[in-house]
Amino acid sequence: MKDLLVFAPEVANALSQGKPVVALESTIITHGMPYPQNLEVARQVEATVREAGATPATIAIIAGKIHIGLDDATLETLASTPGSEVMKLSRADLAACLALGRTGATTVAATMICANLAGIGVFATGGIGGVHRGAELSFDISADLHELARTPVTVVAAGAKAILDLPKTLEVLETLGVPVIAVGQDQLPAFWSRESGLAAPLRMDDPAQIAAAARLRKQIGLEGGQLVVNPIPEAAEIPRSVMIPVVEQALAEAAAQGIAAKSVTPFLLQRIFELTEGRSLDANIALVLNNARVAARIAAAMA
Repeated sequence: MKDLLVFAPEVANALSQGKPVVALESTIITHGMPYPQNLEVARQVEATVREAGATPATIAIIAGKIHIGLDDATLETLASTPGSEVMKLSRADLAACLALGRTGATTVAATMICANLAGIGVFATGGIGGVHRGAELSFDISADLHELARTPVTVVAAGAKAILDLPKTLEVLETLGVPVIAVGQDQLPAFWSRESGLAAPLRMDDPAQIAAAARLRKQIGLEGGQLVVNPIPEAAEIPRSVMIPVVEQALAEAAAQGIAAKSVTPFLLQRIFELTEGRSLDANIALVLNNARVAARIAAAMA
């Protein structure tokens, strides 16, 4: 693995001393928003992790190597590279990207894999993938769910993206044996909204309890990680009553235009951005920063 993993000095130092480290994905940088806003947000997220007492480790594949932590120059290069030139990596694409010597941005599943290889147990993201609406016909289910069931990383997210089928996503997570732990409330959050109308299976408000649960999973031989669902701050949320009609309209337009497969999510997110006059992106940034803070506290408790 020494030939594949490239650690930023800051991250290597923190890991060697047993200090808290939080993994961060890179897809939000390359495919989530335009340059230079993506760079500004990436720097904000890293700064938030540091302010909360942990070391950020943004993960990306650069020229066929797994980089665990990016210096500022590399972060800027990645942010300014057109998304069409950067592979979007999940479990299925990761090894191929390494073999081809390409540059790739890691999604939730790929970030979990790389974080685990690097010995990092906590990962902060925006929202996970899940079961797409109409999956009973399309079989469109994100690899993120199976990754949570097999890779021992605690993932902090604001739930699954609200464009997905949330009841089915929760059901698949239960079937796969993934603990879904809500922070600060009894209801499952719905990404841009604090409430989904679904009860969360578990609730833990103390980072030390979440860290203890991760340790105990390993001790009793349970595979996989934990999904910690952290609601967006109240001041930044778009209430469910506002978001549901917006999501339904975007879904209807996608169906009318025949948009399918991997093109669906980018279309829906862009259309929702337009329909909310940019509020969805502002909310997305706020929830990512909030997740970074909570992840740093859990990492500190683990360390």
